[in-house]
Order: sequence, then C-alpha cells, then structure tokens
Amino acid sequence: MRAPDAAAPDVVVVGGGLAGIAAALSAAAAGARVVLLEKRPHLGGAAASVLRRGRWQDNGQHVFLRCCTAYRSLVERIGGQQCLYLQERLEIPVVRPGLAPAWIRRGSWPAPLHLAAAVARYGRLSAVERLRVGAAAWALRRLDGDDRSLDERTFASWLREQRQSDQAIERLWDLVSLPTLNVRATEASLLAAARTLQMGLLHDAAAADIGWATVPLSRLHNDLAGQALAAAGVVVRPRSGVAAVDGRSGGPVRLLLEDGAALEAGAAILAVPHYRLAGLLPAAPEELADSLRHLGVSPIVNLHLYYDRPAMPFAVAACLGTTAQWVFDRSAMVGSEPGRYLVVSLSAADDCVRLASAPLVARVARDLQRLFPAAREAELLEAHVTRSPRATFRAAPGSDAHRVGSRSPIPGVFLAGAWTDTGWPATMESAVRSGGAAAEALTE
Repeated sequence: MRAPDAAAPDVVVVGGGLAGIAAALSAAAAGARVVLLEKRPHLGGAAASVLRRGRWQDNGQHVFLRCCTAYRSLVERIGGQQCLYLQERLEIPVVRPGLAPAWIRRGSWPAPLHLAAAVARYGRLSAVERLRVGAAAWALRRLDGDDRSLDERTFASWLREQRQSDQAIERLWDLVSLPTLNVRATEASLLAAARTLQMGLLHDAAAADIGWATVPLSRLHNDLAGQALAAAGVVVRPRSGVAAVDGRSGGPVRLLLEDGAALEAGAAILAVPHYRLAGLLPAAPEELADSLRHLGVSPIVNLHLYYDRPAMPFAVAACLGTTAQWVFDRSAMVGSEPGRYLVVSLSAADDCVRLASAPLVARVARDLQRLFPAAREAELLEAHVTRSPRATFRAAPGSDAHRVGSRSPIPGVFLAGAWTDTGWPATMESAVRSGGAAAEALTE
C-alpha cells in the first residue's frame, strides 16, 4: 500500500475528530505512512473542550455506554482509561416537578428481564401502561435489525400498534431513545430505534450502564490522542483545511488545501460531517450527493450552569415535564464541590437552538428549581450555552438507506464519520467504528 511517489504519504486522513483519529491509528498500525489534516487548531472534532474564564468546558455532554466497546478500546489505546467513569450498574433517577424521584435500576436477571422490576415500580406510568411496556419490549427485542422495511415508518407508529399510550411514549420510550437517536419517537426511524434499544437494553443486561469522561474531553481526544498518533508515526497537521479532493484519475488522490497548497497520497479517508462531504468531492456522483442531502441534521444544545453551592444531589438525572431533559453533575471536572457545575443536555433541540441564551438559561434554571429543592437555595453564578445546530444526521424514516459505507464511488477515497453505515446511532461509538472500518477497507 505505497503511493506512487515515495515522498507522498500512503494515506491522508481529512478530519481530526474521533473517526479520523481511529482511522489514522488503524491505518498506521497496518504499516501505512499517514498524514492527518485537521481544519481546527485541535483534535477531537465535535467532542472537544474550550477554556472559558479559566475553566475547561466541553462543547457538550458526551456519554458512552458499557456496550460502546470501540470507543472504550480507543480510549484505552491512547492511555486514557483512568479518565473515564462508568456506572457499576445502571441507575437513573427520573425527576418530575412536585414528585419524588422514580428510579430506573437494572437488576441481576438476564436481559430483558433485568429491567422488569424497574418498569414494574416506575410510578410515572399507570399499572396498565407498565404491563404493556413489558409486552412492547419483548416485541421490540424480536424485530429483525437487518429488515430495511422497518426504516419506512416511525418508532411511535409501531409503539402505538403495541398499545403504548402517548404518555408511555413521552415518559419512558423517549426517555431512552431521544438522547441516543437525537429525534423523538414520533420522528425516529423504527429501524434505528430497534437497533439502538436492542444493543443498549434488550440483549445484554449490562450494556446500558452509563459513563462519561472525568476530565475535559480535549485531555482525551486532543492531548492523549495527539501523543498516541505521534507515537504511531502519524503526522498531524492542524489548521489545515481541505477545499477539494480529486481521485478521478485512478492514480494518486490529489487534495487541494484551503491555503492553496496541494497534496498527493495513495488514498484518502474523509472523516468529515456528511454536510461537508459533497463540497469536498466536486466529482461525486449525484446519487451520493442526494443521499447526503437526505440525511438532514438534528441539533443539540447544552447549558453549563455554575452555582454557589450544590444544586443537585445526583450524578445524573433524567427530567420529565420540563425543557431540561438530562442533567449531569460535572463538578469534579473543574475541581469543584459536587452539585455546583451542572450540564443540562437538550437533544433534538429544534425549538431551542435559535433561542437567545438569556431566556433559555432562565427557563432551564427555573426547571431545576422545580426539580431539585437544593437549586431553590443556590445562586446561579454563571451560565453558558453551547449549540450544535448540525450535531447529528436526522434518524428519520428513510435515513438508513442514505447512510453510505466506507468505500466511496471515487477511486482511492474512503469515508468515515458517525453518519456512515455503522449500524449504530450517531454517537462517539459510531464515529470510532467508522474510522476503523474505513482503514480496514483501505488496507484490503
């Protein structure tokens, strides 16, 4: 796997997010000379951090599950496993204004019975609704994840056929599917929902244990990843945006950089968001461009709230009946007392992504006061809003058909990114898997 010009790299990876990092490390491990180009001054892509007023702040609250084996392996590979927290056993308080928390805890039975006791005691639903949830979960477990016809309808339409009420969809099914699919059940592809819930909840009892980084994401995805890339012989070039990629000749792939320079390589792995890809490939077939357009986008908004005293008694909480959806205590990351630095994550945030920061912060701060008695006594000292208008592709019906594989129709050009056809939702796990798949396809 050598480029025609011995001075040229074998592989150029475009994009220094998790997909690009995984692709570069995998290609280098296969013996390739690799150059990684990243437009930003740092690695990490959508899972990075910024220094704000002397404190590191992630661009959003990124989590992983125990079943995210590719991401966890990557972190171990770069020497960051001690920087991850992972629940010993799934345990989530579900909070609603005016009510005591309802807990979702996994038991010791094999899946899917490991959640039977939690559902049976889940006071946010009626007794009849809880019984019907069990039947629907069993039916969902039996769906065929390779049946592409499931991609033609919404998750909510299927749930209603299983006699799930609107209340059950809102208070339980959306609770688990919304943060992973980044669309609500009324808009989500049944195929995407079935695959996600089967992997996370219905086939392995421990799969859904939740974890997150205990350090700023850039410590993992920039500092440690950069060191691992250097040790693997990968040449990392930050602030190197790519304007166009041309592989039409069938010879070396030619990359035109934004500064006017050109670079040739034996192959290129484009680990960029789907909405950027068409602009990099002027010779791409219309079929590919059409698929990229049809994937759409879905936003995520995060609020970073700093209090003068503990405002929440939990490490993580799921919220009902409020704008706030999930709240994480990230105080340890900034060396603060527990409960003082909270991150509120809003998935499928179409109605909030363009809302001015002040009213959005005021709304969510009131939500937390209604949810947590401690927040009523705490003073909000500082608040920041981070917005990702194009955080993920939109996992609506028909989207699976537009998720392309690692091999592009252009000779020598391979594709990676959480949006590609990994079988996973658009998560850190999907990004890492896509990078490995692209490097494997290239070396083949």
